Amino acid sequence: MVWLWLNAVLFAAVAGYAIYLFYKAVFHRYLYMKLGKPTDFRALRNKKQGDFTSQVFGQKKLLKDSKSGFMHIVIFYGFIILQFGALDLIIKGLTRGGHLPLPAYELFGWFQEFTAVAILAAMAYAAYRRYVEKLPRLKRGLKPGIVVIFIYSLMLSVLLSLGFERLWLEVPFSWYAPVSSAIAAVFSGLSLAGAEVLFYVFWWLHLLILLSFLVYVPQSKHFHLITGPINIWFRRSGPVGRLQKLDLEDEEAESFGVGKIEDFTQKQMLDFYACVECGRCTNVCPAANTGKVLSPMHLITKLRDHLTDKGVAVTGKSPWVPEYVFSVAGAHALQADGDLGGAHWDGVTGTTDIRPTLDWQKTTWQKTKEKSATELELIGDVMTEEEIWACTTCRNCEDQCPVDNEHVDKIIDLRRHLVLMQGSIPQEGQRAMQNIERQGNPWGISRNDRAAWTGDIEGIAVPTVKENPNFEYLFFVGSMGSYDLRSRKVSRAFVRLLHEAGVNFAILGNEEKNSGDTPRRMGNEMLFQQLCMENIAIFQRYGVKRIVTACPHTFNTLKNEYPEFGLEEVEVLHHSQLLEQLIQEGRLKPRYEVKERITYHDSCYLGRYNNVYDAPRNVLRSVPGVELVEMARSRENGMCCGAGGGMMWMEETAGKRVNVARTEQALEVQPSVISSACPYCLTMLEDGTKMKEVEDQVKAKDIAEILELSVFADTTVGSSPVLSI
Repeated sequence: MVWLWLNAVLFAAVAGYAIYLFYKAVFHRYLYMKLGKPTDFRALRNKKQGDFTSQVFGQKKLLKDSKSGFMHIVIFYGFIILQFGALDLIIKGLTRGGHLPLPAYELFGWFQEFTAVAILAAMAYAAYRRYVEKLPRLKRGLKPGIVVIFIYSLMLSVLLSLGFERLWLEVPFSWYAPVSSAIAAVFSGLSLAGAEVLFYVFWWLHLLILLSFLVYVPQSKHFHLITGPINIWFRRSGPVGRLQKLDLEDEEAESFGVGKIEDFTQKQMLDFYACVECGRCTNVCPAANTGKVLSPMHLITKLRDHLTDKGVAVTGKSPWVPEYVFSVAGAHALQADGDLGGAHWDGVTGTTDIRPTLDWQKTTWQKTKEKSATELELIGDVMTEEEIWACTTCRNCEDQCPVDNEHVDKIIDLRRHLVLMQGSIPQEGQRAMQNIERQGNPWGISRNDRAAWTGDIEGIAVPTVKENPNFEYLFFVGSMGSYDLRSRKVSRAFVRLLHEAGVNFAILGNEEKNSGDTPRRMGNEMLFQQLCMENIAIFQRYGVKRIVTACPHTFNTLKNEYPEFGLEEVEVLHHSQLLEQLIQEGRLKPRYEVKERITYHDSCYLGRYNNVYDAPRNVLRSVPGVELVEMARSRENGMCCGAGGGMMWMEETAGKRVNVARTEQALEVQPSVISSACPYCLTMLEDGTKMKEVEDQVKAKDIAEILELSVFADTTVGSSPVLSI
């Protein structure tokens, strides 16, 4: 009885100390997060509890990679189930053989053993993917290895404890406990006393591993076990990707954007500590895939490391426990210039590769004693300008993230500081901004020529809002559709289709201004807000109630971002949605066959930002003769064309061009036409076919152009009209 009492006291002391260390590690990180701008977490509470359930308990995003997803489901639910087993095992050790008073206890025991074996199998597969298959996105080294050792040791200590318990208590073989019965059989020659000693050896080993893992969790990437569900619960419930409005009239604001780590909000800092470091974001990033320095995973982890370093310096609270074991000397900082260099890029035709980017990130992000954390510059010592300007804002990283981290808003906040506070922007981007400010378009063409494209349509008038004040739809043409020679063909095709369907529409003509998408994504919030307010005033002046546009960037900005600035009760449609509707209503009748093998490229701002995937495909399916084929990366996982986030107006100086990589992916399915529903995508893909020297065999066409050909063409072959683009 004395031994049992001493065992209980020692258990309480060890468990209590471990829980204290766990609390301390979590609390210190909470103090670091408090350095950020306050967030009203009550206002962020997730209204969509079904989404929370599907992501946390259904592992919905993890299942985007089915093999990895199933493995994580086994581990996730296995650990939940084994918590009851751990409690049962603790009771056995404290009572010398007692157990939880559960009905069907033998079945409970079988379920525990089955779960432990399943976790061992899942961890074996996890180790295989990381160390044998060597998936590039997965980190290798000591830290990931520690977790494998922790979990394997934990499972084996459970099974061995149960096995020696059977020997000690002389419990006969049972198929309800096949593993522990087998262990007991192997060691059947042991005495009862020896079996009891070994039971307590493995019982204590299990307890120490379990408590050590508890202390380790908040000090590692496994903090996501706690912060991940919290982060998902507090994710934004509004339109995805909508940027936070800056109060530019705030006279007390010392700066705009993010110039130091404290400028991030507490919710953004929660993202840092929720990161799983699974690399799924980097694996799909168009910048990382084409040899640029940006890696979304390292964006988050570098900001996390810097927050931790600065948190230590400001609060004096160490992030590591027990403190006497770890040193906090030095701070993480970049140890090399930002340029990855095209020479490091393995540009094999038809492939994308994230390894050069990962190697650069691993090599450059190191601890230094040359500067303290408070002396480091966020932009320069933590994030390079090259990284910040490499982002296309495609949101594929966010779509893949299993804990709903948001990467794009952080990059835009960094850009805002560069543009608004430092006046730092790539030369081509600066030129585009100046042209938009002066003439309302990125080329600097006279604003009086904005409606010149309408003169190219024979026999069809394109009325302005003044000429047709009773219009139903305002066709917001956008800068690309108004000025770009290639995109003007799409505008003309769309107008012909609207006229054929009898749609009552009008345009703003020379009164139309740039939507402001490009300035906002490039960090020029001041120019965006000016354009936004001017456009809203024009809409209100003419009583606009419904808007249609052929540009997904304009569509997203008008639909999801203008309402925050006062655009109310206005329906915004993309031209693919309206065309689909007109076809379904029988107002547009595709009659002529278009014998083409077409692959459709998803625009990021139409798809991932607004979940419009089916409308453009349905338009193509309505055209007789079209064979629609999908690329390997399509729909939610479609790769960006490379034009978003202002990249349309800037040159790529490192690695492979994103549009060439995307064109190569399209060519893999051997299409005769690469279709899109975005003027930016159309331009980038057409340029891609030229760079691949296949423009004579493979055409790039907007869905409106393909539909126009089927609706209006009058060429016939025999009795059946058949056309080829």
